Amino acid sequence: MSDTFHGPSDTPENPFPLLSTIDDPADLRRLPSSELKQLAAELRGFLIDSVSRTGGHLAAGLGVVELSIALHYVFDTPRDRIVWDVGHQAYPHKILTGRRDRMARMRQQGGLSGFPKRAESPYDTFGVGHSSTSISAALGMAIAAKQKGEPRQIIAVIGDGALSAGMAFEALNHGGPLDPDLMIILNDNEMSISPPVGAISSHLARLLSGGLYTKMREGSKTALRGMPQLRELVGRWEEHVKGMVMPSTLFEELGFNYIGPVDGHDIDAVVGTLRNMKRMPGPRLLHLITQKGHGYEPAEHAPTTYHGVTPFDLKTGAVAKKGGGKSYTQIFGDWLCHRAEADDRLLGITPAMREGSGLVEFSERFPQRYFDVGIAEQHAVTLAAGMACEGMKPVVAIYSTFLQRGYDQLAHDVCLQGLDVTFAVDRAGLVGADGPTHAGAFDYSYARPLPNLVIMAPADENECWWMLEAAYAHEGPAIVRYPRGTGPGVAIDKAGGRPIPIGEAEVRREGRDVALLAFGSRVAAAEVVGERLNATVVNMRFVKPLDDPLILDMAERHQLLVTVEENAVAGGAGSAISELLAEQGVTVRCLHLGLPDRCQEQATHGQQLAACGLDEDGIESAVRAELRDLGLDKAPLHGASTG
Repeated sequence: MSDTFHGPSDTPENPFPLLSTIDDPADLRRLPSSELKQLAAELRGFLIDSVSRTGGHLAAGLGVVELSIALHYVFDTPRDRIVWDVGHQAYPHKILTGRRDRMARMRQQGGLSGFPKRAESPYDTFGVGHSSTSISAALGMAIAAKQKGEPRQIIAVIGDGALSAGMAFEALNHGGPLDPDLMIILNDNEMSISPPVGAISSHLARLLSGGLYTKMREGSKTALRGMPQLRELVGRWEEHVKGMVMPSTLFEELGFNYIGPVDGHDIDAVVGTLRNMKRMPGPRLLHLITQKGHGYEPAEHAPTTYHGVTPFDLKTGAVAKKGGGKSYTQIFGDWLCHRAEADDRLLGITPAMREGSGLVEFSERFPQRYFDVGIAEQHAVTLAAGMACEGMKPVVAIYSTFLQRGYDQLAHDVCLQGLDVTFAVDRAGLVGADGPTHAGAFDYSYARPLPNLVIMAPADENECWWMLEAAYAHEGPAIVRYPRGTGPGVAIDKAGGRPIPIGEAEVRREGRDVALLAFGSRVAAAEVVGERLNATVVNMRFVKPLDDPLILDMAERHQLLVTVEENAVAGGAGSAISELLAEQGVTVRCLHLGLPDRCQEQATHGQQLAACGLDEDGIESAVRAELRDLGLDKAPLHGASTG
């Protein structure tokens, strides 16, 4: 059976007969090895069919179908531990570990997580979502197993993109000398979400250029065969040649026994190699060559497009188009190119998220001013700091959840020195199907205490554009923080607009008794609630600095202040307002609405907001409850006119 998927089976009664017998890895291990190729073809077909209906991460999983089967076939999971890096590639693993029938609810409310998750299955040994954590976690497991005297295999699976991060090398550097019983599988597909960058990735890619190592290795053996007196020289010569053209030198100097490269889609070779390596003690690394999107032609040709997809047509591969206007990400990309045309000091930086952060056009139009640093958020931030020291104007495009990884650099290298760096912080707030690992739930809280930092939150598309202008014009560090997806649909006034003065809030509606102080994405919902309750509505715009005079005026003229933000309540924008009131000795009833102290699981963005009480009905309900407690609920609030 071919491993290339051509479309739905002509026998729809049971298009996956062998896969349907696999309810857990114990079933898989009972199969003869001769049936594994058929299983791989069926697993690949099931994965494509499933993701075509639900959307989700596809190309990465297609690249590790054979590896996923081989790992569960050779090792005694879950007693033996498999740690997946990032987790985009874990769908085949989920299908083989008893979750096949739940794939129809992938990334939906109450359904499967899009990433390995410890609470979901004992086969998910470590919860992931961020890159480059697998080696550290697996090393910790190996050390713990040794301490407890529990012999078990520990396997970390990491891609060449994730290997570019410093954390992976920190773990390798620490792990080798400890001589742990640890196996690392390097899944080398020459691909991360954006095209891979850096010396490590380039070195791995060169291995594929013409089979140089194999030819030299075999040539040297042939030339020296029959010369027993030179047997030791043969070994030395082989290691010398190997070191010139292979990455083994790097890994073996770190203490890992290097094996490979091996064709990751030759399941017999992968199974055989894993069986041999299972008997090897100590730290070892298997280098697999795979293809992202393997077996589905549209994904092979466009692996970035099929990295994370909406539902698509199974036969043609046509991806369903997203409706609506321009996203905040696209607005940022347009602004970046616009500003770069006018100022040649502008430099754009991304940690391996060119497509997701809206930098494709910028990278094509200004290639000498575009810097993709790979999966290296810490480096991205300090790189920008160094550029700013020399009078350049760096703009760092980064997701909120990934800026967490560069927090020390934000604090120490940028803010402490007051350097002129603009941060375009995307995916702020809840992010829907990607769930808690990718939610930007904490940036107000972690950024607000940092000195010299301006933090802005646009309420709509036009404000996003002009806040970016304000942040770029500000001679110091500034964050513009915007959500995933589209806004309320406000047209951008590029001709008549102006940069927003730092710290200036905007009263959107005058009412009575209640003032809704809303930040960023929750302003539109607050306006709806303001109409229902005849409440004052303020678009706060700035988390830091706050518009102190306006807040104090609101406190004087209203009996209840309600802050609304798509950030954790703890330490967030509402906390900042309470701190100001306490500092000024102002006593007024406050209600802080934001993300509760729990991880918000995957669902649609609207479902997540409703679960947090941050949609229109949730905000209104919370305010009415507070008004009842204040004895102000007798007024005819709903639908009341302003006055």
